[in-house]
Formats: sequence, C-alpha cells, structure tokens
Amino acid sequence: MKRVEYPVAIRALITELKRMPGIGPRSAERIALWMIQSRDARPAEIARSLQEVAATIRPCSRCGFFTAETVCEICGDPSRDTSLICVVEQSTEILPLERTGAFRGLYHALGGRISPLDHIGPEDLRIAALADRARVEQPAEIILALGADVEGEATANYLVDLLRDVPVKITRLAQGLPAGGGLESADELTLTRAMSGRTRLAG
Repeated sequence: MKRVEYPVAIRALITELKRMPGIGPRSAERIALWMIQSRDARPAEIARSLQEVAATIRPCSRCGFFTAETVCEICGDPSRDTSLICVVEQSTEILPLERTGAFRGLYHALGGRISPLDHIGPEDLRIAALADRARVEQPAEIILALGADVEGEATANYLVDLLRDVPVKITRLAQGLPAGGGLESADELTLTRAMSGRTRLAG
C-alpha cells in the first residue's frame, strides 16, 4: 500500500522549519500545520516579516548589534558612555545586559568565541575590529562578558594578550554566571551583580 504523505508544499515548509535551532521534526510539523489551519496564524504576514527582516536588518558596522541603519540605536546614542566597551560573544547577548540598566557604555559583539575543535580561530571573529576600536576610540575600560567555559576563557586570554600594548583597563564580569551558559540565559539580577562586581584582568 502506498504511504500517504502531506502535499509537497507542506513537506517543504516542514523541512525549512526543521532548519531552525531547537525545532525538531515533530515541532516543525506542528508549527506548519498550525500555520495553515489556525485562523490566527496569518502566514502572509509572517512571510512578509521574514522578507523584511532579511532585506533590511544587518549587523551594526561598529558593534555588531542588529540595525536597519549603518550604526545601531545604541552606538548612535550620544548619551552613552564611550569610555566603556563591553565585549560579548553574540549580538543576542547585548539586550539582556541592556535590560538590567546597569551598563550605559558601548558594546562589541565578537560573533562567537575561539574554538579550535569547531575550527573557529581569531580570524573568524570580530577580534581585529575590537583591537582597531581600542586603538582608535581609546576607551578607559574594556569589559569582557564572555562565557565561563573553556572556550570563553581561551577567548578572554587571547584578547588580554592582544590588547597588552593598548593603554586600557581590561576587566571581566564577576563569576556567578552559569558555567557553560551564555548571558541570554541569565536573569537580570545575576547580570547586574556580575557587571557591578567585575574583576580586573589587565591595564
């Protein structure tokens, strides 16, 4: 007996949804069916939003955060403290820090962390851009808000060594963040305490 499958269009949608992080085959199927069955799904609006994001959103040329302009809202804010640069692994970790209200400086997203096992080296990240910013903008302090795991430690050590000739104080967020976890998963109180209790590494 021939096995019955969903129509090609539904199968194609499920396949695309499965490519998203955290979405397995069953979840992809449920989302796809909801989009074509629910009155509240509004698939055309979802498609338009996806197209608009893909067409207009890009990394900020200065810090790497999301923006539809050349520089993001944070970098373009004249009230920010330009003497402080907080370095994070991913641009998605900027908003959790912003929401604490504990930091009013600027940011720099590396786009990942050094991980030889994953074939990610310094040249694959926005590390050279950070070094350039440190030399040109001459901040008083660079805060490393990196993961408390092996890769995070390796990246932090690399940055301290790279910036050794730059007259800048380098600090790191106080421990208390979950080992192996990113800033996105930490609550605001933990992030606030980590920011206020940061430790000095160099400079």
